[in-house]
Amino acid sequence: MAEELWRPSLDLALHRNRLSPQVRFVQLATIRETGRPAVRTLAFRGFLGETHQLTFATDGRSVKTAELEQSPYAEACWYFHLTREQFRFTGTVFSVGADTSDRALREARIEVWREMSDESRLTYTWPDPGRPRIPLAPFPTLAPDPLEPLPHFCLLVLEVRDVDHLELHGNPQHRWRYSKDAHGRWSGIEVNP
Repeated sequence: MAEELWRPSLDLALHRNRLSPQVRFVQLATIRETGRPAVRTLAFRGFLGETHQLTFATDGRSVKTAELEQSPYAEACWYFHLTREQFRFTGTVFSVGADTSDRALREARIEVWREMSDESRLTYTWPDPGRPRIPLAPFPTLAPDPLEPLPHFCLLVLEVRDVDHLELHGNPQHRWRYSKDAHGRWSGIEVNP
């Protein structure tokens, strides 16, 4: 199965770049209500269970969460500088909040919260992201309960439909594209870099 070709390549890139703190950061592009693109950097939080869906943490009060209601289409770009590889993942993204009815998704949300550092969880106690800052107002300094996520903590899940893997070393360089059809079957092909 072609899916089994791109995922091991990604796992290998993660392993080979594991000593680099930048390895966790992924750029995610979505579409704003105005139709204009929006890109931001998120920390990769792992795969959703045994799937090939990428997960990230987000604040439900943020603009990006509202953007997803307008258009679920997204693309993630992940560059591994030690091995000089780039992965682009195209698909749809959805958020998993406290009111999600799917039990497995609720549990995945809680698991990500519990695995986060106190420092990361603390950012969810801050005032609403993107709102005007009140001058001299102190931000909370005590981390919230590490076992129970705050209500506005959301898990962001990227359902991958297409993968573009480019190795930037070698001459010529190597590039592969993988796509999932409407039945969930993957196909892949090597293409010119």
